[in-house]
Amino acid sequence: MTHSVERELAGKTYRLETGKLAKQAGGAVTLHIGDTVIFAASTMSKEPKPGLDFFPLTCDYEERKYAVGRIPGGFIKRGGKPSEKSVLTSRLIDRPLRPLFPDGMRNDVQVFTMPLSVDPDSLPDINAIFAASAALMVSNIPWEGPVGAVRVGRVEGEFVINPNLEMQNVSDLDLLIAGTKRAIIMIEANGDFVSEADILSAMDFGHEIIKMQCEMQEELRTVAGKAKDEISLHNPDPAILAAIQEKMGDSIKASIQNPDKAARESAIDDLKKEIYTSIEADFPDRKSDIYEAADKAVKKAIRALIIDDSIRPDGRKLEEVRPIECEVGLLPRVHGTGLFTRGQTQVLTTLTLGGTNEGALVDGLEEPEFKKGYMHFYNFPPYSVGEVRPMRGPGRREIGHGALAERAMVPVLPSREDFPYTFLLTSEVMESNGSTSMASVCGSTLALMDAGVKIKAPVAGVAMGLMTLGDKFAVLTDIQGMEDFSGDMDFKVAGTTEGITAIQMDTKIQGIPREVMEQALEQARQGRLHILGKIAECITEPRESLSEYAPSVITIEINPERIGEIIGPGGKMIKKITAETGAQIDIQQDGKIFIAAVDQAGGRRAADIILGMVGEIKVGEKFTAKITRVIGMGAFAEFSPGREGLIKTMYLSKEELRRPDDAVKVGDELEVRVIEVDGQGRVNLSAIHNEEPFDISMVKRDDSRGGGGDRGGRGNDRGGDRGGRGNDRDRGPRPGGDRDRAPRPMEASAAPAPAPAPVEEDEDDEPRVRFRPRR
Repeated sequence: MTHSVERELAGKTYRLETGKLAKQAGGAVTLHIGDTVIFAASTMSKEPKPGLDFFPLTCDYEERKYAVGRIPGGFIKRGGKPSEKSVLTSRLIDRPLRPLFPDGMRNDVQVFTMPLSVDPDSLPDINAIFAASAALMVSNIPWEGPVGAVRVGRVEGEFVINPNLEMQNVSDLDLLIAGTKRAIIMIEANGDFVSEADILSAMDFGHEIIKMQCEMQEELRTVAGKAKDEISLHNPDPAILAAIQEKMGDSIKASIQNPDKAARESAIDDLKKEIYTSIEADFPDRKSDIYEAADKAVKKAIRALIIDDSIRPDGRKLEEVRPIECEVGLLPRVHGTGLFTRGQTQVLTTLTLGGTNEGALVDGLEEPEFKKGYMHFYNFPPYSVGEVRPMRGPGRREIGHGALAERAMVPVLPSREDFPYTFLLTSEVMESNGSTSMASVCGSTLALMDAGVKIKAPVAGVAMGLMTLGDKFAVLTDIQGMEDFSGDMDFKVAGTTEGITAIQMDTKIQGIPREVMEQALEQARQGRLHILGKIAECITEPRESLSEYAPSVITIEINPERIGEIIGPGGKMIKKITAETGAQIDIQQDGKIFIAAVDQAGGRRAADIILGMVGEIKVGEKFTAKITRVIGMGAFAEFSPGREGLIKTMYLSKEELRRPDDAVKVGDELEVRVIEVDGQGRVNLSAIHNEEPFDISMVKRDDSRGGGGDRGGRGNDRGGDRGGRGNDRDRGPRPGGDRDRAPRPMEASAAPAPAPAPVEEDEDDEPRVRFRPRR
């Protein structure tokens, strides 16, 4: 039986439906918003997975092009690995769902979400969280939801719930939040220097809609929900934990207090062995349980140290940032480099500049295909934490961290009109002890300024943490790895002195109270300003010029109707220009052309060629031309790529010629001057024989025909009056040719050949001669 719940939210009709699709799944729903339909299903294994020390939750978001009525582009139509957008949306779904599963759960759980139909006015990414939560609510899976999720934009100073693409393009805030009725669990945001107060107001605004979404799901569960399964939870044995704390509590507290990560971890490892030895007799054959309880005891000790004593494991105060070092210009051939070190976290970020056509192609469901002009690749190799493991491609974490650093920097980039380049930032984590994503943001600022990119302002990022113990809590500035692992929140904030450009918040508890959020944002602002001061000590302004190894980009504009001439049939012309100059050419539909070349002369040459192809040719202009064809009446010469002009025989030389190939042959180069451009745009040229001043009145004209008229062979244009085909047989037929030679014996007594018919011209100006039959 199908059940549904419908409600008006923020001016749109939302409908949750279950019982029609995927009835063998633990729970399945479809969410309808206008023409957008999102399917979500959740399933759980019957038994827990043994030997795990974490909850095995998998959230998958997959896109199908049929949702927007398109067949996938490219050679492979079925599709391969998930797109970056799919990976980021999968993470977006995972983060608010995970904290609400029972502590100690070890059953496999999979949440699958897929848009079936996409309406541009109701985007699927944020609504997929809503659908996934509803699928868990009606399922047999133990879960302490529901969760709602909305996107909040700000257009002309007014907050908007779930804005469409058109609104997003003019919004100065893109805030994605998810939470329960009680509190916010997840935040993902980027904005144009938004204040902390405005972020809080936007969260309050969106939370009201989240509450209504939660009520919808509760109503659906009432009419269609399954009974929740009873499962076994795996938690440390309280008796073992109590024994450890009684016998080794002071030792644990001492071992966790060390400013050096490696020494601290070594001391804790030694302590765990000591703990096992000291209580093994009391709990025989419980080695794994003892070690698990020891981990729990260490976490409890860290939490108590911070909340009760206001001391952190490395000796810092709660609001203190680790020592910072910044350096630029490390790699001579790289366009820009920045090395950012904060405590025992170190990230090397490089910048590579490219032409506008080198961006990553993005082909998603939500908007037309486009090229990203700014990319950030984040790499986290095993040596950064002193480990050995296989090197594989980027995982979800790497993709997510790169996307966060990317969003943080985009608001400060110069416009494409002012700086028409593609940016590729690459962050190599050299050493990790927490907050590597925020170190990547700081490294990006250093690399961009080192490269000479005129960013609007430097950007810095800091990660905030939270420790809770009963009613008490402590907000930590610049958390390190141990504090992240043991804490309740990872709250990353990036921005300038003027405001916030990016936020990402995850929690391990069921929401963050508003007062905690407010304190965390203020501490993050203070920490950000401190870090920006350290960056300014290294480099205060972007360098005056780009690296000599960076490409130069020239921007020109042409009439859009003439783009086809630049591209040529099958791309022939643009390929030729690229091959000749080494430049990369990106042509926009509005007629704007970006030309990128490391060799500035090559870029200038490409621009000159393009302007020459579409520019107005004026009488008197000079060019270097190459002979492409020799005909009876003269020679055709290419004076600009794709543009030819005719040099009549009389203009090939100062000397009188009887035929043009006495002066030139195909492939010859010579200096020419334009002497005529007819009404059809055809060009007549003259070879430049000397540097005497050019006078148009000196050009010989045949006034019996119009300017630029029939280019066929008659009168002076032929250099003779023989007519006919000519008899230079060893050279092949010469249409309209006139050869200076004595007639063959058999022709001496022959009747005079009839005069040829007028020459007609093909579209490419190749003469075509028709002869009258002999009588």
